[in-house]
Amino acid sequence: MIKRSDTNYSISILRKRLFAVSMAITFLFCVLCGRFLYVQVIWSEELGYRALDQWTREIPIVAQRGMITDRNGVVLAENRTAYTVYARSNAVTDKEKTAFLLADALSLDGQTTYEKLTKKKASEITVAKRVEKEKIANLATLSLDGVYYSRDNIRQYPKNDALCQVLGFTSSDNVGTTGLEKYYDGYLSGKNGEVLHETDLIGIDIEGSVATYLPAEDGYHIELTIDYGIQEIAESALQRAVATYSPVSAECIVLDVNTFEVLALANYPSYDLNDVPRNDSEALNRLSRNRLICDIYEPGSTFKIITSAANVEESLRGNAKAFSTNYVFSSSRTRAVDGTTVKCWSNHANGKHSNQTLAEALNNSCNPCFTDIALSLGKEKFYEYLSAFGFGKKTGIDFSGEAYGLLMPQTAVRACDLARIGFGQTIAVTGIQLACATAAAVNGGYYYTPRLVKRIYANDGYEVLKTEKKLQNRTISKEASDVLAKMLEGVVRDGSGKKAYIEGYKVGGKTGTAQKFENGHIAAGKYVSSFVGFFPANAPKYLALVVVDEPQGAYYGSVVAAPIAGEVFQGIIDLKHIKPYENEI
Repeated sequence: MIKRSDTNYSISILRKRLFAVSMAITFLFCVLCGRFLYVQVIWSEELGYRALDQWTREIPIVAQRGMITDRNGVVLAENRTAYTVYARSNAVTDKEKTAFLLADALSLDGQTTYEKLTKKKASEITVAKRVEKEKIANLATLSLDGVYYSRDNIRQYPKNDALCQVLGFTSSDNVGTTGLEKYYDGYLSGKNGEVLHETDLIGIDIEGSVATYLPAEDGYHIELTIDYGIQEIAESALQRAVATYSPVSAECIVLDVNTFEVLALANYPSYDLNDVPRNDSEALNRLSRNRLICDIYEPGSTFKIITSAANVEESLRGNAKAFSTNYVFSSSRTRAVDGTTVKCWSNHANGKHSNQTLAEALNNSCNPCFTDIALSLGKEKFYEYLSAFGFGKKTGIDFSGEAYGLLMPQTAVRACDLARIGFGQTIAVTGIQLACATAAAVNGGYYYTPRLVKRIYANDGYEVLKTEKKLQNRTISKEASDVLAKMLEGVVRDGSGKKAYIEGYKVGGKTGTAQKFENGHIAAGKYVSSFVGFFPANAPKYLALVVVDEPQGAYYGSVVAAPIAGEVFQGIIDLKHIKPYENEI
């Protein structure tokens, strides 16, 4: 006799089993539905491409890479039409004959071409790239089965080595590799299209099939802030200096003081962008580096502009630790700081550098005066100005690989370090940092983000991007800036910057001569000569920084670098037809 409790237990077990089975069936159903949804919705596009690839032959349509021009429309980078030749092995009826006909038409090795055509793994091969139009015309007359070609582009630089470190170059596949070609590759490259031909399983065209055309989307064009006329002037001035002093390298940047647009950026040595030394990686890296943005150097006395700016501003604010413009510094040529002796470049014989004001100290480039200023302002206050002027950080210029410079952490700075920073030692800067800092010191105190690109636009003129000047911060007041600019005008008129002076024009600036360090020690006989200047000094517009590394025969910035800047300014005056200030109404 079966008990009622046993019956209930059996029914309970049966229900649990039925529930488990139904849950398993439901789970499997959900998995199948999920897989169906994935295949039909999520994976459908990829599967469609795979099917299309099996049943079609694609002839790529290469997008035109965007042009690069200067601000006035001068073409700096463009394209030259070429072709890429392909072959679909299964569709080639006579491989040996085709291989040698291709080789003859395209100046290739016949045996190598034949081996490509007979490879079992590749259904389609690239026979040759960057084929000139004349060779394609010869190839077309042969009517070879399974052989076709598509238009390609070769990047071409009409100005050869001009702006080579700025523009950069592209790879063999027309992808930006260095410089602005790399930084703005997403805008320049465009999107390739293709022509699709229906084929059978072995790749032979199906008779009567209609080709599908997917157009390419050309890249956008880029207009730079560069003025090629000024660029030519800067490059010519550098070339003459290089011929005279045979330096390791030389650079010049011209900046619009009121917008921080880069008007010219020249580096020596350079290389031809149409003949890039791709087989020598060491030489290529050395020649393609944009040293004014990517490398650092000790600025020397050009940095005294920043120390002076901080002092003048603090003096106008009533800071008792700052020196007024009328203050007379002592005639001592040495000062001991933390056991380190700070010397002036002059021995102060015959009353030189005796009892001088700040303006005279700038004229004479007397180190102890600027040591006094840095130590008097103190580490905390001086570092506030160093930060405001952008040292120890990137300027934000639209270029890859910008260096931060080298600024000691404030907590690690000793009095002797602060003293040396005051006259441009124990600190390293990039050229773009110093140019921007100087511009912000003389333009009323406005520090903007420097830039190389003015706008990006499409073939129809539609502007994708238009850059505007972007204020980062204020450095000093307009009153302090005007005082400083007047002092720096005196440096060019009466002091160490005389060789940048131009009769009838107000030019301001500061020279620099810094000894180089190697392995922690001063490198005997090795100097960096520099000059940073601007004009008109009473209403600054153009700023030029010149840096010459290891000049031979002479090394003072006043002798080597200042004349280069003077030549650049004179060239700009002639190019822009700028009248002398005496004739201004």
